[in-house]
Amino acid sequence: MEPESIPSTESAVTTCYRHPKVESHVRCVRCDRYICPDCMREASVGHQCVECVKEGARSVRQARTVVGGRIAATPLVTSVLIGLNVLAYLAEVVRPEIVDRFAMLSARLVGPDGGYYVYEPGHPSDFHAEGVVAGQWERLLTSGFLHLPPTEGTFGLLHIVMNMLSLWQLGRIVEPMLGRVRYLALYLLSTLGGSVFELLLTDVNTESVGASGAVFGLGAAYYVLARRVGADMRGVNRFMAFLLLWLLLSAGLTSWQGHLGGLLTGAAVTLAYAYAPRGPRRTLIQTAACVSVLVLLTVVAVAKVSELTGGGMVR
Repeated sequence: MEPESIPSTESAVTTCYRHPKVESHVRCVRCDRYICPDCMREASVGHQCVECVKEGARSVRQARTVVGGRIAATPLVTSVLIGLNVLAYLAEVVRPEIVDRFAMLSARLVGPDGGYYVYEPGHPSDFHAEGVVAGQWERLLTSGFLHLPPTEGTFGLLHIVMNMLSLWQLGRIVEPMLGRVRYLALYLLSTLGGSVFELLLTDVNTESVGASGAVFGLGAAYYVLARRVGADMRGVNRFMAFLLLWLLLSAGLTSWQGHLGGLLTGAAVTLAYAYAPRGPRRTLIQTAACVSVLVLLTVVAVAKVSELTGGGMVR
């Protein structure tokens, strides 16, 4: 009679699927694999392995804003924009010529003596043009990050202080409601819209600077979003009344053209954000609306420059 075989104790030892040398007696409640203490993640019932936890996180639907953007807990883009405005302001204080080069300017002539003259299409050869008519299209955006020097204009230092305070107050409300990408697109398009209106409605040799166009665009966005979510409109209406009053008063103090352009552009973009139909195509529709606004502003700007130059770009 043969002796009974005694089972090996080694065959009964179970190890972690990720660490084969570590003995384990606990299974993942999702995949049923053995896991060691380093691989255990506490679940509502039992423990899960690292891979199952990651898979579960991917399957959880991410929270979205009312317009479909990703939730932004902090106004990061607003803080960065304020930082860029402040850095640009410090740079122009150190080098004032930055304002002349990057402010919004439709057209002017620079004479052989270095002086500035009113722009005329058929100018003498020893004069040269500056501004958007000379191909300096970047002015349409860069002007929105510059402000009046401390000792110039009606407001001086208050110009940037007031704009940055307004940007912070509006940005920390609007950015979380839109999400960072949509918010940044709104800001830049409002800046561009303000500059294009200045190109259309301001004297050709007039310089303008400031973030007011973008701020008015955020103000319009605040109003549209408040109506979209069904907020109490009493405070919002008071704010808009103040904004429109400032638009009227600014006609004699600042660039009302830029304010109006930013306001209308911001309203158009936010309406597209807020009322695009829900579903998988919402982001596509919102993107198409932003591109359409950009194309429209570009076409209008090019047409105005062509009118000023008589059909061609000048140097």
